[in-house]
Amino acid sequence: MHLIKKYLMAITGLFLSFFLIVHLSANFLLLLPHEIAPNLYNSYSNALRTNPVIEVVSIFLYLAIILHTVIAINLTLRNKRKTETPYHQNKILETSSWPSQNMGLLGLMILIFIIVHMANFWAKVKLGIEGPMPTDINGHSDIYMLVVTSLKDPILVTFYAVMSIPLAMHLSHGVSSAFRSLGVYHKRYMRYIEILSKIYSVVMGLGFGLIPLYIFFFSKVS
Repeated sequence: MHLIKKYLMAITGLFLSFFLIVHLSANFLLLLPHEIAPNLYNSYSNALRTNPVIEVVSIFLYLAIILHTVIAINLTLRNKRKTETPYHQNKILETSSWPSQNMGLLGLMILIFIIVHMANFWAKVKLGIEGPMPTDINGHSDIYMLVVTSLKDPILVTFYAVMSIPLAMHLSHGVSSAFRSLGVYHKRYMRYIEILSKIYSVVMGLGFGLIPLYIFFFSKVS
C-alpha cells in the first residue's frame, strides 16, 4: 500500500508539474503589448473553457491536486513518526537538503497559494461568485481585465511574488524525487534529472513570481 501511495504521489506530482508549464506558457501572453494582449489572452481562455477535452483534463487536474494533497499529508505524518528518534533526525540532517526535510511545510504553503489563486480567479470565472463576467469586444469573458485589475492590488501581488519561492523549492526536490519513486536510480540519469529539475524549478519560480510584478508595475487597466 505504501508503494502504491508513492507511485500515485509521483505520478500526480509530475502531472501537476507539466500543468505548470502549460499554465505559465499561457501567462506569458499577459506580457505582450497592451494592443494585442487582451484579445489574445481572452481568445485563448475562451478556447479552453469551451473545449470539451479541456473540461475532461480539468477534472483530472482537480483530482490530481486532491489526491496529491491527501497522500502528501499521509506520507508526511508517516515519515514524522519514523524520524522521531534523535538518531534518525541526525541522519536526515546530514544527508538531505532543507527542501527535502520540509516538503510538508512547502506543500502546505503551495496549497494555501492554490486556494487563494482559485478564489481570486477560478471562482469568479467558473462560479460567477461576483456576478456575470464582463465581456470584451469579441464577446469573450474579459479574463485579461480580471487578472490585471486583481494584480494591481499590492497585497495580492506581494503574495504571489513571495509564494513563488516555496513553489520553486518544492519543485526543485519534488520533481527529481518523483522519478526516484518511479524507479529511476541510475546515477548518470539521475544527475541529469536533478540538473533539469533545478532549472525547471527556477524557471517556474521566476515566471510565477515576476509576471505578477510586471503586471502590477507596467500593465494598463483599460
